[in-house]
Amino acid sequence: MSLKQQIDADIKQAMLARNQDKLRALRAVKSMILLEETKEGQSGDLKPEDETKILTKAVKQRKDSADIYRQQNRADLLAVEETEIAVIEQYLPKQLSEDELKGKLQAIMTRLGASVPSDLGKVMGVASKELAGQADGKAISAMVKALLS
Repeated sequence: MSLKQQIDADIKQAMLARNQDKLRALRAVKSMILLEETKEGQSGDLKPEDETKILTKAVKQRKDSADIYRQQNRADLLAVEETEIAVIEQYLPKQLSEDELKGKLQAIMTRLGASVPSDLGKVMGVASKELAGQADGKAISAMVKALLS
């Protein structure tokens, strides 16, 4: 079952359960998927890695909004964003723990022979592709910088 079909099925369940929070998050994701599918040059169905990128982008947008609401002491809007993040993260692959991320990055660095800070770009290029959807780009970057320094 593709992500789009799973989202459609879950939207129906959320409607029947009258779960407005989940429904709002799922509709937003469905909208992002439809926009991506109808983009110029797209063949229609999305690849799994494209679906992961869309979900990651949706979570990142909500985390950024949540940070702003937290700074502005807007608990009402913060709760909405955090609820949507929790719903969307259910469709993402399991996120790596800090230790797992460190282990994978060290393996990549060993494979590439990276050991100095100037190798950051080389490591980030490979790590971003291999760990897409499993870890946040900021977390990957921070860990690589720490390991190379």
